[in-house]
Amino acid sequence: MKPPFCVSCIVPICGKVLFVRHTYGVANGRILIPGGYLQEGELPSHAAARELLEETGVTAAPKALFAARCKGTQWILVFTMDYISGEPRSDGHENSEVLLLRPKDAILRPDITNMSRAIMKAYMQNPDRVIPLSEEVPPTYDATKYEFYGV
Repeated sequence: MKPPFCVSCIVPICGKVLFVRHTYGVANGRILIPGGYLQEGELPSHAAARELLEETGVTAAPKALFAARCKGTQWILVFTMDYISGEPRSDGHENSEVLLLRPKDAILRPDITNMSRAIMKAYMQNPDRVIPLSEEVPPTYDATKYEFYGV
């Protein structure tokens, strides 16, 4: 059974968005925005940055929560990310290719996943439509192990 908690990343670089060509599962051979599963005890934004670096060699900072997809067995949080550094490259394992595509070109491709197409359509309509990370941390919580969005 797949882990229930996942993240994905929208990483704009020079007017284009980063995509990977997946090498396994239902998305095998298709392109999608990078992402993956959370490790036990990991915050979603940290998982997004880690997965992005592992899969593409790109370092980016999570900016805000853009979307969430939830179903009975799994949820996926989609983050917008600020590119920091790194030359995009395939990890040669989970993906066979890294692409930089304009969102309007990506949604027209027959090899894009349905979720990534829906996210890119929403992103094109309003890239600033986000739920920001709040700086509100209750005094009884450890700020390094806590995230609260939209407050």
